[in-house]
Amino acid sequence: MKKIRLLATVLLVTAAQYLSAQDKSGSKDHALITRYPGSVIEYYEEQNFIPYAIAAGQVTGYKKIDAWKNTDGKRTRIYYTLKGGVTLTEVYRNYMQALEKGGFKFIAKGVDDKNNVSKEVGGSVFLNVFYEKNPFPSSKGINVLNGSATSGGTFYMAAQLEKNGGSAYVILSGKQYTATEKVFLLDVVEETAMKDDLIKVNAAEMLNGIKTKGKIALYGIYFDFDKWDVMPESDVAISEIAKLLQENSSLNLYVVGHTDMKGSFEHNMLLSEKRALAVTDILVKKYGIAAMRLTGKGAGRLHRFLQTKPRRAEN
Repeated sequence: MKKIRLLATVLLVTAAQYLSAQDKSGSKDHALITRYPGSVIEYYEEQNFIPYAIAAGQVTGYKKIDAWKNTDGKRTRIYYTLKGGVTLTEVYRNYMQALEKGGFKFIAKGVDDKNNVSKEVGGSVFLNVFYEKNPFPSSKGINVLNGSATSGGTFYMAAQLEKNGGSAYVILSGKQYTATEKVFLLDVVEETAMKDDLIKVNAAEMLNGIKTKGKIALYGIYFDFDKWDVMPESDVAISEIAKLLQENSSLNLYVVGHTDMKGSFEHNMLLSEKRALAVTDILVKKYGIAAMRLTGKGAGRLHRFLQTKPRRAEN
């Protein structure tokens, strides 16, 4: 019987990607957040290590916002268009709920569904000030600051996700461009690079990843800083691990915990092992998985482990 490593770590959300033949060539949804169904990518750009200013408060004067959060990193910029009868507010709420479920913390958010030229967060005046600091090329047909619709409004949201000692930010604005078309400009700024082998929490996809790579980097298991108590938000991920084990009775797993870069090497190795053991304990006690099928290990802050092929050991 083979033992295969299952990598348990912290804080990332991915989503299913909606592909379209109309998308700009070479473009794709970002792994952190997918598009609203039916949207089409009209512009796509990636830039490494550029400064970015995140607006964190309302307009306070002429072309002025006082509250900003400055960061830098890899920026992925995606411009979507969406045709149909769905309202801008509905799209706004959908994205907001997706980010909340993904563990993001909001820096600022707001919607002006009547297009009142509002100075509040998310209003048209606000967006003009925001994009003066984070400009986009005027020749690329990005219409998030333009439009002929007399009502329908605008929105803005900025949210932060802590991961592996760094942060990723999602900044999204939207506008009712015409009576039948909405436009959205998404910026994802990563202070640390995202892994390429992350998947959504799904037992079938976990199994596929394990079969093809011998491991899976699974995000969606949450701990407070410097703690090993598994937070309730982790239930979805852990229940899918249990489902994987219940449906594949010959499968044994290494569950490997990780930490961020803070703290000593020795402290983080112990903390990461306690986190892994906390996950295996839930699988045994709550889901009835046999303890002999699980081995909890800690890798501390050694994130290279995520990129190496694990040693398989016969049981």
